[in-house]
Amino acid sequence: MGLWTTIRREWFIIGIVLVILSAKLEPSVGVKGGPLKPEVTIAYVAVSLIFFNSGLSLKTEELTSALLHVRLHLFVQSFTLIFFPLAIWLVLRVLSLTSIDQWLLRGLQTVSCMPPPVSSAVILTKAVGGNEAAAIFNSAFGTLYLCGTDVLLPPFLQLGSSSSVPFSSIFTQLFMTVVVPLILGQVCRSFLRECLERRKPPFGTVSSAVLLMIIYTTFCDTFSNPNIELEPTSLLLVVLISQSTLFVSGSGFKPADTVAIVFCSTHKSLTLGIPMLKIVFEGYEHLSLISVPLLIYHPAQILLGSILVPTIRSWMTSQQKVRTHANTGAHTHTHTYTHMYSTSFGVIA
Repeated sequence: MGLWTTIRREWFIIGIVLVILSAKLEPSVGVKGGPLKPEVTIAYVAVSLIFFNSGLSLKTEELTSALLHVRLHLFVQSFTLIFFPLAIWLVLRVLSLTSIDQWLLRGLQTVSCMPPPVSSAVILTKAVGGNEAAAIFNSAFGTLYLCGTDVLLPPFLQLGSSSSVPFSSIFTQLFMTVVVPLILGQVCRSFLRECLERRKPPFGTVSSAVLLMIIYTTFCDTFSNPNIELEPTSLLLVVLISQSTLFVSGSGFKPADTVAIVFCSTHKSLTLGIPMLKIVFEGYEHLSLISVPLLIYHPAQILLGSILVPTIRSWMTSQQKVRTHANTGAHTHTHTYTHMYSTSFGVIA
């Protein structure tokens, strides 16, 4: 009974281990063009399901409120588009003095300039119980600055000129897999609201199951790629740098908002990233080496984020209790402790 309870409680972590092992044993099943056809089932069906599920589970007022959370959006987009690339550039200036392969370092810089994914950040935020509506907005909006990636890469990597990125096809895919399913989910919710609130379907479990599919196909692509054969020191460096970025500070925001910030500010899209690398670095003989950091970064971020879901959820719950207690105390002792609580809010919020 104890074992079964543990399995039910930790099924997601166990699932991650199983899908990675499966991908390692037989990566050909989940690669592009393989039996599972992830270029269709993941890129379109899975992503659409994620946002339909979000539209069905989120209250309309929560989405509306998220749209008006301008300070949070500015923080996420500024971190992703400005701070992240600059911070990595400064680190790589130091690392360029070492013996680490310079093309690998260029690959790390390309990762920093990539747009966020439209699925993993939303799923992980939902799994923790964070501000899912804000995660949806920032993941979708962040993808729209592909033009920013196109502008950032040449000066950072000292390339000659910017290449043309197929914005129309990318935006069409984004609209069909994100916006349309989200709207359909909201429409269905308007008709099924009472039933959904009464039965409380397992929306989080559905999203987690979809994430396992994404992890599986991502690692299938990773394990089947012959170019990920580097000396251990370089690989370890890529992993350490990529994972250190997850711990972005969300100071000054509510705990649920901070969760969305952590995932939306640091995740980078493999689906959009690889095609962009092929366009920007067309004709470069070191393209495979430049691609390695992104191939490692994306699955490693999903894996680390998934493993940390229980820890981050516990942190968010404890912080929310602190805020609730502080608010209750503030109302009870308004006249005596007004200054003290106003100071506390500045630290906790």
